[in-house]
Parts: sequence; C-alpha cells; structure tokens
Amino acid sequence: MSLDKILYAVAALAAIIFAFVTFEFTGLILVILGLACGFFVKGDHRRGLLIAAILLMAGGAGALGAIPAVGDYLTAIFTNYGAVLGAASLMVIVMATAERLIPGMSSD
Repeated sequence: MSLDKILYAVAALAAIIFAFVTFEFTGLILVILGLACGFFVKGDHRRGLLIAAILLMAGGAGALGAIPAVGDYLTAIFTNYGAVLGAASLMVIVMATAERLIPGMSSD
C-alpha cells in the first residue's frame, strides 16, 4: 500500500473517531492530515478533490442529519472529512500555484 493511500485511510479513520471523541487538538490533527493528503494528489485528481471539498463544506454533510438515530453521527463524520478535504484542497491550490511559478516543477 502506498503512502498516499495510507494517509487517506488514516484521515478517514480520524474523521470517524473524532465524530465520537473530541479534544482540544481535533481540528489541528484533521488539518495536518488533510495537508499531508493534499501533497500527494496528482494533477488528474485535483478537480474531484476540490469539488468534494466544496460539496462537504457547503453543507452536503448536513444532508444526512435527517436520518433517525445515525444522522447526527454521519453528519459529524462527513463534517470532519470535509475539514480534511478542505485542507487537502488548500495544499492542492498552493502546489498548483507553485507549479505555474517554478519552471520544471510538475504535478506527476
């Protein structure tokens, strides 16, 4: 298993765990995992990541809140994962900007 897949698995697991258990540095951990995940996103997957982050952060995670008994937990999980994808999107934007400015840097 490659490092990028391990990071995404850890980020997804953290989003699930932090839906049930929170502490002072929950957000920081999710952001750091998101930034690390965003570093490994290849050029052809960037658009999908940005769209998923926008959807989850714009309220898509809250759509599951109406499901009885588990809706609140699903909302918390996808809200946390939206934070991960938001940070990953920020890294993608920074890397895309750097690729345009630095000659020879590519997204491969």
